[in-house]
Parts: sequence; C-alpha cells; structure tokens
Amino acid sequence: MAMVVQCPDDLVPAQHPVRMVMGLVERLDLSRFSEPIKAREGVAGRDATDPRLLVGLWLYACIRGIGSARELARRCEESAAFRWLCGGVGVNHRLLSDFRGDHGAALDELFTQVIASLVDKELVAVSRVSQDGVRVRLSAGAGSFRREKRLRKLLKDARRHVEELRRQMENPEYSAALSAKQGAARRRAAEEKQQRLEQAMAQLPELKRKQAEAAQKAGRGKRGQKIRDTESRVSTSDAEARRMKMPNGGFHPAWNVQLATDTESRAIVGVEVSNEGSDSAGLSEPMREQVEPRSGRAVEQHLLDGGYLRMADIEHAQQQGVELFVPPKPARNLCRRGRELEPKPGDSAAVLAWKRRMASAEGKEIYRQRAATSETVNADLRRYRGLTQLTVRGLAKAKCVALWCALAYNVMHFGAVLLQ
Repeated sequence: MAMVVQCPDDLVPAQHPVRMVMGLVERLDLSRFSEPIKAREGVAGRDATDPRLLVGLWLYACIRGIGSARELARRCEESAAFRWLCGGVGVNHRLLSDFRGDHGAALDELFTQVIASLVDKELVAVSRVSQDGVRVRLSAGAGSFRREKRLRKLLKDARRHVEELRRQMENPEYSAALSAKQGAARRRAAEEKQQRLEQAMAQLPELKRKQAEAAQKAGRGKRGQKIRDTESRVSTSDAEARRMKMPNGGFHPAWNVQLATDTESRAIVGVEVSNEGSDSAGLSEPMREQVEPRSGRAVEQHLLDGGYLRMADIEHAQQQGVELFVPPKPARNLCRRGRELEPKPGDSAAVLAWKRRMASAEGKEIYRQRAATSETVNADLRRYRGLTQLTVRGLAKAKCVALWCALAYNVMHFGAVLLQ
C-alpha cells in the first residue's frame, strides 16, 4: 500500500495536447453556448455545466477520434487527459450527447471564429479552395426504408397505439400497476414513433417531385420508364436520410458531407451536410456563399472533381468572377474520347473560358492541387477524427457532428499558432 499526494494538474505533462486545446477554448468567445442556460446567479435552479468544459471535451474527443458520447463519458472516468479536463466535474453520456447536437448555431459561429483568426494571422488565404464530398454512413438501417402504402399503415397503427395508451393511463387499475416514470416512458416512446412516421410522410412530396424531374430528364425510353415505375421510399428511423452509392459500389443510408479546404494551408474553411446522393445537385455555389462570409475574403478559384460538373454552375461562377476548375465528363462516343475540351458551336463565353482553362498547362497544374488537398483532408477526418459513421438523426445534428470533426482538425493543425 502507498499513500500518494498528487496535484490534479500533474495528471498530464506541460506539453500535452489537451493543454493546448483548453488554452484555445478559454480564448474563444463561447457566449452563444451559454444563452440557453436558465440557471443564473441569484436565480433558483440547478447549476449548469460550464460550456467551456463541454466544448473542450468534444474538441479533444474528436482529435482523438472519439465519436460516441458513451465512450467519451467512460474516458472522463478512466483517462488522465479527460480527467484533467473535467477537473472533478462529473458528466454523463446524456449531457454530452445533447450538447453535441443541440447547439448548431453556436457551433457554426465558433467554427467561423477559428477561420477568422486563421485569416487574421495570414495563415489562410481562401482565394483558392478545393471542395469534395464524403459519403458517411449513418445509423438508420436499409430495412427501415418503406414505401408510401406501408408508411400510411404504420402511421395509422401508431396513432391508434398512442390513443390506446392514453386511455389506459386514464384507467386507475392500469396506471396503478405502473410507476409514473414507466407510464411516461411508454407514452413518450409511442409518441416519438408516431412523430418519426409523420416526418417520413412529409418527405414523400419532395421525393416524388425529384423523381418526376429525373424521369423527365431521362426521356421516354427504358431508363425513364424505370424511374417512373420505382416507388419512393423513406426511412422510418431518420426521415431525412437517403440511400447513396458508396465507394465500395454498394448502396447504404448515408450523408453527403461537403468540405471546402484552403489549398495553401489545407485548413477546412467550409462544412455542409446534404442528403443529395450526387455532387452535381448544385452543391458548389452554396459552399462559396458559406466560405466567403466566414473568412471575409472572396473565392477566386474553385477546384472540384468531375462529379460536380454542371454547365449552369460554370455560367454562374463566370458571372461572379470565380474560375471553376472541374474536369469534363468522358465522352460517350469512343471517337470523341480525349477531345471533350475542344470548342463546339453554340458554346457560351463561360464554357469556352472553362475549356481553355482546363486544357492549358497552367490549369492542369492548378487542378493537381485538388487531390493533394481534399483527399488528404478527407483521409485525416476518416482515419483520425472519427468521421466514419454518424449515429445522430437528422441533417441538423449530422452537420453539428461534421463541424466538431472539422473544428478538431483545424485546432489540431493550427492550435499552437492560434495561441501565439
């Protein structure tokens, strides 16, 4: 046996990364995270956990690749670095999970603060950005996708079940057999199931509209008829989720996480999450509209892979004074392969400028930076920051998780400079 006298500050050495994370958190403005807290000095109420602690916990957790609230709560009891962060304050997985996904606006503002600081220190230029999409699987199963007929039946059954529970709770004999907590839990579960089914039904009109547009674009042939004969399906677990084609060739429920990266510094300057399975759904212009207000700088050159190619985007970028660097799609006719960038009659001025840009030696050299930037950032987030599977429901919470991962990436690579 031994009696050990130890200062809590001695749990981690002076140069440990967790000290850098907390030092940066203490310098940032986190007032937006404190706005929802109702317990104030001089007002009755239970003390709330300091948002600075929760921000520091999630930032360091994402740096270590931890994406589970339960795992983070366990580390706060067992890991020296996380215990040093907590400083004796207890946290549980529910508190951590709610904080991660319930502060979207505050988290977005925090991400902007970090980008603005990098721009002020002239570490990020933003004049040339590279954008890429990452398909990230979510927790909804493929079997949760239902057609309209099945959804209507499930919704009808769910509403009937909620009414039956309400009547049973009014019965003294039934309510006496259950505690108040058990009865409330059963009713809450039934109402949440009904709410998810109603959300799924609300997604059907938009899916039908997109299906009609795709069928019209495909024409009257076999491909168009196949699209018309396909019935839209929505997930009963996460109504906003969609099945997407993954890198392995299969189709799984996933989110399309869009990341914009500064090619000079490789800092992430834009984050968006979409349920569009194709990058050609007009995702490039909204990203520029996000990056420019965050950084206060104008995007002059935008690098994209071939999946983003749309003539309308090229036209809009030309009008905004932005040079798009995106390769052409391979010609269907084998005789035309390798000649996709040759001018054609009817090409607009914007299209001709794009073709000349991509065919020039300078344009090819600039475009090589796309893979060297976006691919390395994507690999970093997947391998080290936990962007492998999103266990939250809804686009809003999925974007929060993506923002945490992007923040962790920027803090890990530029935190020491930001503290100077």
